[in-house]
Amino acid sequence: MDVVGKALDRDLAPGEQVDAVLDHFIEVRDRQRRKEEGERAEAEAWVESTRRYNAVRDAKLRDAWCEYHQEQAERHKALLADLVRHHEAQAKKLMNGSSEASGATKGA
Repeated sequence: MDVVGKALDRDLAPGEQVDAVLDHFIEVRDRQRRKEEGERAEAEAWVESTRRYNAVRDAKLRDAWCEYHQEQAERHKALLADLVRHHEAQAKKLMNGSSEASGATKGA
């Protein structure tokens, strides 16, 4: 037999298996590193960004509701002041003996 031929008949599979195991190991470690360093930092940045956005939104909503309630209070004050004046005037008319303030009709 030819010595050169014998060298070519060797089984290369164990070497390929080792390469496959090493590739798998490297891929797993790389995924783990990206998850711990890259994706975690990215996720934390997203959480912080969401927190800041929600805080700004909540402050704007709080300001809008505050403004609404202040304006509504002013509207109610004006309306109630008119109602108070109306009822005071009706009471005064009744105290002076006028029947028109009571809403009674003369023919009844």
